[in-house]
Amino acid sequence: MAAASENTKKALKPVRTILVSQPQPERSPFARLEKKYDLQIDWRPFIEVKGLTEKEFRKERVRPDEFSAIIFTSKLAIEHFFRLCKAMRIEMSQETKYYCMTEAIANYLQKFIVYRKRKVFFGQRTIQDLAPTLKKHRSKEKFLLPTGNLGSEFVSAYLDENKFDWTPTLMYRTVSADLSDLEDVFYDVLIFYSPLGIDSLYENFPTFEQKETRLAVAGRKTTKACEDHGLVVNIAPEPPKVPSMEMALDNYLKESNA
Repeated sequence: MAAASENTKKALKPVRTILVSQPQPERSPFARLEKKYDLQIDWRPFIEVKGLTEKEFRKERVRPDEFSAIIFTSKLAIEHFFRLCKAMRIEMSQETKYYCMTEAIANYLQKFIVYRKRKVFFGQRTIQDLAPTLKKHRSKEKFLLPTGNLGSEFVSAYLDENKFDWTPTLMYRTVSADLSDLEDVFYDVLIFYSPLGIDSLYENFPTFEQKETRLAVAGRKTTKACEDHGLVVNIAPEPPKVPSMEMALDNYLKESNA
């Protein structure tokens, strides 16, 4: 960031405490900044995933073992799929085919099935990577797509457009975490990576006012969510010059904590 934006200039006040609205990773991308500027950086997920209970899932009127092919878009989908199968005492056929969005997701399947390459297919990143294999088996298979409440928009659109025999089924929900213990806690900077984090902020604290709190935000959708609530974004990555939140925060701290 060659020069601070107007919103940044107006909020150039020293920073001592930062809250990141995500679970704490094994290696913090902000460890260097924490030492360099003598910061207190806390981590707290603003959203959480809750799996449907067996009773809730039965209302979907879907039996996974009635499908010959399963499409997995995430490790979460795998976890909740097999959790519910176990709860319902369902054993998937060894002939079931599994289509995974990435190799990492496919490898995760090994925790739940006997891995057979001829039954497991994966792409690089998107549903289009799997298109040749999916189309090859389109007429033979009945597909099941385990999803969360946020859905899998691009996957669903592809399956519809190409007239697959498929069924989506809700297995888990992404919901706001309970943040009530933070009601009287103040941080100089809040860091958000998802519009769901902003939604959770207001679900927990409907009367939240930004005041002197600086917001560090990544992504257009998250920025839009802030704007919709009348919030001011003070710190943000600006690719390609400022590609990461760590760099954007460092640039801000060089001025605010000078």
